[in-house]
Amino acid sequence: MKNLITSLLLLIFTISLNAQTDSRLKGIDKELEKILATTNAAGFSVAVVEKDRIIYSKGFGYRDIENKKKADENTLFAIGSCTKAFTNTVLGILANDDKVDFDKSPRSYIPELNFYNDEMNNQITIKDLMSHRTGLPRHDVAWYFFPTDSKMKLLKRIEYQEPSAGIREVWQYNNFMYLTLGVLGEKITGKTWEQNVTDLIFKPLQMNRSNTTLAALKKDNNSAKPYEVKDDKIKLVDYYDISGMGPAGSIHSSANEMGNWLIALINDGKFQGEEIIPMSYLKESISSKMIIHGGLPGKERPDIHFATYGYGWMLASYKGHYRVEHGGNINGFTASTCFFPSDSIGIVVLANQNGSAANYMVRNTIMDRLLKVKADDWVKIFEEEKAKQKEAEAMEEEKAAETKTAGPKGHPFEDIAGSYTNPGYGTLDILQERDSLFVQLKRESIWLEHKQYDIFTPHLIEHGKVDPEGFMGLDFNFSSANDGTINSVAMKLEASLDPIIFKKELKTIEVAADALTEYVGDYELMGTILKVYIKGEDQLIFFVEGQPPYTLKATEKDLFAIADLDGFKVQFHRDANGKIEALSSVQPNGTFRAKRK
Repeated sequence: MKNLITSLLLLIFTISLNAQTDSRLKGIDKELEKILATTNAAGFSVAVVEKDRIIYSKGFGYRDIENKKKADENTLFAIGSCTKAFTNTVLGILANDDKVDFDKSPRSYIPELNFYNDEMNNQITIKDLMSHRTGLPRHDVAWYFFPTDSKMKLLKRIEYQEPSAGIREVWQYNNFMYLTLGVLGEKITGKTWEQNVTDLIFKPLQMNRSNTTLAALKKDNNSAKPYEVKDDKIKLVDYYDISGMGPAGSIHSSANEMGNWLIALINDGKFQGEEIIPMSYLKESISSKMIIHGGLPGKERPDIHFATYGYGWMLASYKGHYRVEHGGNINGFTASTCFFPSDSIGIVVLANQNGSAANYMVRNTIMDRLLKVKADDWVKIFEEEKAKQKEAEAMEEEKAAETKTAGPKGHPFEDIAGSYTNPGYGTLDILQERDSLFVQLKRESIWLEHKQYDIFTPHLIEHGKVDPEGFMGLDFNFSSANDGTINSVAMKLEASLDPIIFKKELKTIEVAADALTEYVGDYELMGTILKVYIKGEDQLIFFVEGQPPYTLKATEKDLFAIADLDGFKVQFHRDANGKIEALSSVQPNGTFRAKRK
C-alpha cells in the first residue's frame, strides 16, 4: 500500500511537472513577469487548459502588497462580469429540464417585472436579456451609485429606465438584464441565485472555494486585495460590494478553479466524464445571437475580426481561430475568461488591478504560442498605445485649462441643497457646507465644483481628498420651476438618451392636526368659492370647482405647496388678531387673493 501511494504521488508530481514545462510554453514565466512590470500590476494568476486538464497555472506579483503576500494559482479574485456566463448556464440547465423556455417573456416567470412601455413588456424574451438586445442602454449609475442588497428593489427600477433603441435593433450591454436572469432562476427553483450557482455549477465542478459574496472573499486566507494604478503608482482601493446586482458580476474564484470551468466548456459540458453543462445549451450559448459591431479587420491586426455576442460570451475570430471570451471588471479587479472550442484550449487571467491591460496581454501572449500563429509583441503594442493615450490626455487637459473659468452664479447654494429622486435610479442628497455643495451617496461623496449659473462639475472625494479630474460631461444642471425655485437636476448619464432628471423632493414642515383646522373654510375669489378642508386626520385639501382636489404640503408657517404641481402654492394671511382672513393662490401666471367667508 505504501509503495502504491508513493507511485501515485510520483505520477501526480510528474504530470504537474510536465504541465509546467510544456515545450510550447518554454520561457513563458519571463514574458509574464515582463507584462507584470510593464503594466505596473499588483498581481495576477493564470491557468491554461488543454482538452481535459490544466497544463499550466501560476501566480505573479502580490495578492497583498502591504503584507508582501504573493499571488498564486489558488488565490481568489473577483471575476466581475465573467459571472454572466454562470448566470446563463444556470438557466441552460433549467431549460434542459424543461423548466424554462427562452422564447417566453421573462414576465411569465417574474410577475413583478415591468419595462418602460407596453412594446417592451409584450415583446422582450429571455433570449433578448441574455444577448443584450432589449433596446436598453446600460443605466449603470442606477445600481453602482445607488446600491441596495435587495435584488427585487433593483428589479423595480427597470420600469422607469428608458430605452435608447428598439428591441433587437442594436447590441447594448446591460447589467440589469442579468440581474433579471438571476431572479428568474430564483423564481423557478425557489432558491437564491447564489445557491443555484453553488449547487448546479460550483459543486459538480469541484470549485469548492469559489463564492458569490464579498464577505466570503474577505474571509478566505488566500484572497487578493483590490488595487488601481494612479499616476503610475499602485494604490489600494476599497472593495465594492455588488451584492444586489450579484448575478451580473459577484463571483470570486481562483485560476485553478476557473480552470475546471474551462475544462467543462471545451469538452461539450463534461467534467471528469459527467455532463455538467447541457451540450445543446452550451453550443447555443457560444453561437452568434447579436452583432456587437462590424468587427472589420484593421491594417495593424487584420487577423482579428468580427464581433458578435452569444449568451454571456463575446465571439470573435482571433488569427483564424474561433474565440469565445468575456471580460470582467469591478473596483480593483480585472478578469478574462477565454476559450477556443475548435482547438480545445482555454485560458483564464485574474488580476487585482482595476481596468488592467495585463489580462489581455497575458491571454494573447500565451494563445499565440499554443495556437502556433504569428506572435505579436503585446508589451510593445501596450507601450505604444499608452504613449498615445498620455499624449491625448495631456492635450485634453491643456484645452480644459484654457477654457476653465468660473462663470456667473445662479441660485444661492442653500436654495439648491435638498434631496432629488428618480424612481429608476434612487435619491441624491445634496448638502451645503460653508461655501460648497456636496452630494452624499450610500458609498460615495462628491464635491460639486461651480461651473456657471446653476451648472456644476462633480468630483469624487477619496480618503478625504478631492479628485481633480472630475466627471467631465456629467455636469449637474439644476432647473427652476415657474416661480423660480429649484425643482430638479439633470445629468447626461446615458450618451444615447436625453439627460436623466432627478426631481427635488419637497421640503416640508410638520403641522399638528389640530392646528390645520384654522385654515379650513371657504374663500371667495371673484365669485368663485375656493374650499379648504381636512381629509382623514391630517391631510389638508385645496379644492376649486371643476378641478381635482389638491393636497397641500406645509413648507413654512402659513405657506403650503400644492403637491405634484411645481410652482403652485397657497399662502394664508392672518388679521391683526392672528386669525386667518384670506389666502393667496400663487401660480406661475400670477398671484390671486381670496377673502375668507
